[in-house]
Amino acid sequence: MIRLRELDDCFEGVIPSIIATAAADGTPNISYLSHVAMVDDDHIAISNQFFAKTAANIRANPHVSLQLVNGRTGKQYRLDATWVASEDHGPFFAHVENQLHASSAQAGMAGVMRLRAIDIFRVDSIAAVPSPFSTEDTPVGATAPDLEATGRVARTIAEQGDTEGVISALLAGCGELGFDHAAVLLLGDPARGLLATVASRGYDQSGVGSEIGFGDGLIGTVALTGRSVKVSDMSRIRRLGAAIGAAAASDENRTRTIALPALPDAMSQMAVPLRVQGALQGVLFTESRERLAFGKTHELVLEILAAQGALALALCEALASQARPARLRPVNGPVGGRVIQVVHHSFDDSVFVDNIYVIKGVAGRLLAYMLDLYVSEGRSEFTNREIRAAASLRLPEIKDNLETRLLLLRRRMDERNLPIRLFHAGRGQVRLLVNGTPDLQCNIK
Repeated sequence: MIRLRELDDCFEGVIPSIIATAAADGTPNISYLSHVAMVDDDHIAISNQFFAKTAANIRANPHVSLQLVNGRTGKQYRLDATWVASEDHGPFFAHVENQLHASSAQAGMAGVMRLRAIDIFRVDSIAAVPSPFSTEDTPVGATAPDLEATGRVARTIAEQGDTEGVISALLAGCGELGFDHAAVLLLGDPARGLLATVASRGYDQSGVGSEIGFGDGLIGTVALTGRSVKVSDMSRIRRLGAAIGAAAASDENRTRTIALPALPDAMSQMAVPLRVQGALQGVLFTESRERLAFGKTHELVLEILAAQGALALALCEALASQARPARLRPVNGPVGGRVIQVVHHSFDDSVFVDNIYVIKGVAGRLLAYMLDLYVSEGRSEFTNREIRAAASLRLPEIKDNLETRLLLLRRRMDERNLPIRLFHAGRGQVRLLVNGTPDLQCNIK
């Protein structure tokens, strides 16, 4: 007896399914379906997007037959099913809606394809379709991570004492478990609904500092809905941001836009939310050049890592805000050496160092603030407490994500190999290191 759970790979949407219906007078009709989803061991769902004839037949005659194909092995199955209900809300409707939204956004059709409802069918029987050709017994795609390795990575993440350690352990764990290309995006500007890339692994360009809005593409959909999304065959849709990403990467200093880390030939993508007590902290994203690279086990493993990472990040943020660091040590004015040209543009808070674009937004204000005190007071060390108290920075009163912003700034400065660096100097404290004398020009429009 074949059970629905054994057909998990048939529900990836890689190979279209076929649905056969019949009108009240017995006239048959066959249509292709882009996606069929499993609800539970006895039910499947189909998005109510197909042809009007199919929909009319189902209402007149609820008995249907479907042919599903396993995208990994090529094996085919016939399902006899009976329509039982139509839903336009609820958890499973939201799951299917998220998949449709992410796919349409990837194809540049965000807001065009809207899910009206899903039709739920009770599966009455499942039969394997005989094939004159042999099929692979071993599925293609990446090997699923094992439970022991997942537990080891989760423990390593939990042991970290600061935000940078958590992010590093999270990405290193992704690599250990077979997610060779991954990125962590955290809330960069909650007021504007933006995520910012704070770290990545496996890419030629790290993309640190790149931003994406809530609802934009697969990553933005996960941020907006708080639900995981997986796409198993990118050849069916256009790769998110391929065109604009290339343009941004070519002239960062002109556009002040950093390209998202990306595989131009990615075939599989998956994103899961970083959430704590229902509050979004960011998104963990991974992709692969293989079709069907990520199965259900991969999704569960990534969700475990994301949950552990989100808890660790929230704890680090809370502890950093409560920390009482050692007394600050001022320096005797700016050091000598060559003059470093620093320009801060007030209209978008972008900062350029020696005509090299660094960062914009709140992170840009943070850098300008610290450099101003470095020049005027000889200060090189700063605490989270005093930064939060600085009215000129206009940080949110409730959730400022300061540790995230400081980490983003540190990594971005390191990547650009600037003569100005920022270092973690203990819980709730950072140190500015300047190799020269800053010539700071602020509030330039």
